[in-house]
Amino acid sequence: MKKICFFGCLFLTLVVMTAMVKPEAWGFYGHRLINRMAVFTLPQELIVFYKKNIDYMSEHAVDPDKRRYATKHEGVRHYIDIDHWDKIPFPDVPRDFEEAIIKHCKIKFISGTDSLYFDKEIIRDSVFLSTKSFGGVRLAIDYPTFVKYWKKVIKPLYYEDEWRLSGYDLDELFGTSYFQTNKVDVLIEDHFSPYGIVPYHLESTQKKLTKAFENKDLTSILRISAEFGHYISDAHVPLHTTSNYNGQLTDQVGIHAFWESRIPELFAEREYDFFVGKATYIEDPKTFFWNIIIKAHTHLDSVLAIEKRLSKTFDSALQYCYDERLGQTIRIQCPEYADAYTKAMGSMVEEQMRLAINAVGSCIYTAWVDAGQPIIGEIETLTIKEEPIVPDKNIKARAHDN
Repeated sequence: MKKICFFGCLFLTLVVMTAMVKPEAWGFYGHRLINRMAVFTLPQELIVFYKKNIDYMSEHAVDPDKRRYATKHEGVRHYIDIDHWDKIPFPDVPRDFEEAIIKHCKIKFISGTDSLYFDKEIIRDSVFLSTKSFGGVRLAIDYPTFVKYWKKVIKPLYYEDEWRLSGYDLDELFGTSYFQTNKVDVLIEDHFSPYGIVPYHLESTQKKLTKAFENKDLTSILRISAEFGHYISDAHVPLHTTSNYNGQLTDQVGIHAFWESRIPELFAEREYDFFVGKATYIEDPKTFFWNIIIKAHTHLDSVLAIEKRLSKTFDSALQYCYDERLGQTIRIQCPEYADAYTKAMGSMVEEQMRLAINAVGSCIYTAWVDAGQPIIGEIETLTIKEEPIVPDKNIKARAHDN
């Protein structure tokens, strides 16, 4: 009887959610649904709090996407162009964020109006910087010391517009007088982050959520949980793991929203099984997050190849239709074409959504356990002050619908 009641309540939740979705947010349907369903994976000690605030979890699942046009640091948190760097299982991509940036950064010395790049080499356990300018120099430092210095001095500059070190700083690090003698400062350029940082951001957000639980900061717990769910869901999307994120390299522009938004909108509620089991404790979050990326990327070839093949064989008159959205007429994939695409992919979209739901719940549960399983208590629905998100016209986000 309890099982029947639970299934009935869960079905009702889906129906109510559909009725409550605001028209302007139709493209964010999947994110809201995943966050909402993740609440039902939580243990009794957490589910009371999250169910009372389930509308917040759902509505604010899309806040990170809204911020993509408000700060230049937001967009890269949603993806990683992993195929730009390596092939599965990506052994050449450092799992430590700072080490990944160190590997791909460029180091430029500046003297007056002159600027040139150092040649940077990482060989075994040493970092070498060399230049033929100013009489030439080749500097060396052991890699662990360089990484330690980076995390202490350079990491705090991550959100600054410029990563600049003085000659004094560099002389102290390398045990030389070269930089001050030649009146040289150094600029470090990040050539890694522009290709996406989602697995690293997941790891740092996991730690933030754990800290919020430790502090019993209910507002932060809820806000971080809602946004964490968004990034976790993005990591499960194959097109969030590639440079060809919207099919722009294969003449398939629009495939991103087709896979991530259109298909779930049409088929999720009536065809997908969202009973994904209970959240489980994640022993190794770093490996867990990277496995999400690897699995999502394994689907990429099928996502692209199946749609490409279908576009050539399916009746062209039934591939695209016109629909009214937000008072505008838009061109969108026809239900018939979407149905053929999803059937050709098998259960891929459903499977990735199910995995995302369980992952969101498991990450929340893990943060709570790692924080010592604090008692949240019987509280009413939280009222959280909205933080304004002001678009910046100078911010250029990736060109896809969602």
